[in-house]
Amino acid sequence: MLNEAQRSQDFPNLSERTYLNTAAEGIPPLSVREALLEYFADKQLGMDGRIPHAACWEATRELIGEFYGISAEETSICSCSSEAFNLAALALQLRAGDEVVINDLDFPAGATPWLQENSPATVRLWRSRDGALRVEDLIPLLSPQTRLVTTSLVSFFNGYRIQVPEVAAAVRKHSAALFSVDVTQALGRIPLELDDVDLIISSTHKWILASHGGGLVGVPKASADRWQVPAGGWFHLEDAFGAKRFERAVSRKGAAGFAVGMPNYPAVYAIRAGLEYIRNVGVEAIDRAAGPLVDQCLAGLRELPVELLTPTSRESIAGILAFRHPQADVIQQALQQQKIHIMAQAGRMRIAIHGYNTSDDIDRVLQVLNDTIRSLPQS
Repeated sequence: MLNEAQRSQDFPNLSERTYLNTAAEGIPPLSVREALLEYFADKQLGMDGRIPHAACWEATRELIGEFYGISAEETSICSCSSEAFNLAALALQLRAGDEVVINDLDFPAGATPWLQENSPATVRLWRSRDGALRVEDLIPLLSPQTRLVTTSLVSFFNGYRIQVPEVAAAVRKHSAALFSVDVTQALGRIPLELDDVDLIISSTHKWILASHGGGLVGVPKASADRWQVPAGGWFHLEDAFGAKRFERAVSRKGAAGFAVGMPNYPAVYAIRAGLEYIRNVGVEAIDRAAGPLVDQCLAGLRELPVELLTPTSRESIAGILAFRHPQADVIQQALQQQKIHIMAQAGRMRIAIHGYNTSDDIDRVLQVLNDTIRSLPQS
């Protein structure tokens, strides 16, 4: 992943293109394909396949715990991050007068459960300034009525990276709220510091290079009693097949309650392989290798007539750089013609840099951006 030989072996399809869109979709290494084939072989065993399925489930939870800095028992897997947030909303059982704090840099999955018409809570919006979420702007939103503060560690929108310890300290000092962090745009790309977080959530098809169909949930034991999902099912229940199963249903507390039905085992196999791959390379090694590429790209973008959306202090950047240009669609077409993949949406463009990227990738995207933008008619 960090040298040309390994990159060519593990990601052969990157040899013909420049891929800088991991924030949308990661490129799985071939080991993930092998894991999916392993699932198929185990599935062909019929009921006997449940034994290796269960072993893979437990191995994957161990890996999640390792990355989150908690035990395997404090982790679980649901179908996606959106499901995890909706189950969290069920667990909170919000009432009129309760308040939830969201922010304007977050992905819809973490913000919209509380905006539904049937949600009785009042939503407080933590607004960004100059692309950054400032703790001093959060504090006035906190009160004894605050039940939850939810945010992404790294924003999908502009790549801004919050400082978790600072935000957690403010939440604890000024409220009794739970603190939820979505690490989708950070897991597998930067080292995580998640002490004093009550709920950790991540998707699985981006930076950990796995597949769709997974939502990685972490609930530290200290917070488990405050997260009990009142959902039907069986896998997450304390006694789904007991003598009183038609009289009452009791969900397990904590992370276990977020796995409400038959696990999506194909995704679990892929997640295990993706996390194993990232662990073997090392997140710290990935960050050390990709960090200079981010700096290289940022320096190049600063030379272009674009509006940078990403705050540029080093501590505020992970792997995403975002900028705006009024002719983003035209620029995107030029990039695609050169087999360069970044994201463009409503004038906003986003470059995502992972461990499989190279300095040549950055040179190529900057060169095509420069040539294309300079050739556009000036308004």
